[in-house]
Amino acid sequence: MRLIKKIQKFLKSWLGCDRGPTIADMKAMGMKVGKNLIVDDSCRFDSSHCWLIEIGDDVTFGPQTYVLAHDASTKKYLGYTKIGKVTIEDGCFIGADSLIMPGVHIGKNCIIGAKSVVTSNVPDGSVYIGAPARFVCTTQEYIERQKKSMEKYPVYDESFTLNGGITPEKKQQMLDEMKDRKGFVV
Repeated sequence: MRLIKKIQKFLKSWLGCDRGPTIADMKAMGMKVGKNLIVDDSCRFDSSHCWLIEIGDDVTFGPQTYVLAHDASTKKYLGYTKIGKVTIEDGCFIGADSLIMPGVHIGKNCIIGAKSVVTSNVPDGSVYIGAPARFVCTTQEYIERQKKSMEKYPVYDESFTLNGGITPEKKQQMLDEMKDRKGFVV
């Protein structure tokens, strides 16, 4: 029976079906997760050191994000791997393809832009982007700019989403209106 399980595990891994431990598995191993976590199936959390990861309430992770609590770059040279607690506080948004490195503390209500590599602490209410991630503006300044943009760009209600049952006509409307600009959808 053990041989069959090993073969199944190998095949799942080889075929790309084995996604590793679930959030529930990692919580059982000590990872702390608040309420209303929004996370895509493609996100990865450091399961080998998940007890060093703490995520607050109302946090959203975009697709393909990684949260690491260890960095093995020193293992070959020192015989030890660097580790660090990662804390992501309430109300944060972590953009697609971002990497959060060990020892990083991201404060409340922060936005981390897509493809960012966060290597140092991020203070409350900040927007950071880039590799390495750098301060751009406060979250409040960013939101105010986006509110102004909503006055000149199309804004779409829930009927323009998959959950809202978007029709082929509404898809075409969006395509026509979005040819050379951005917009907003609920």
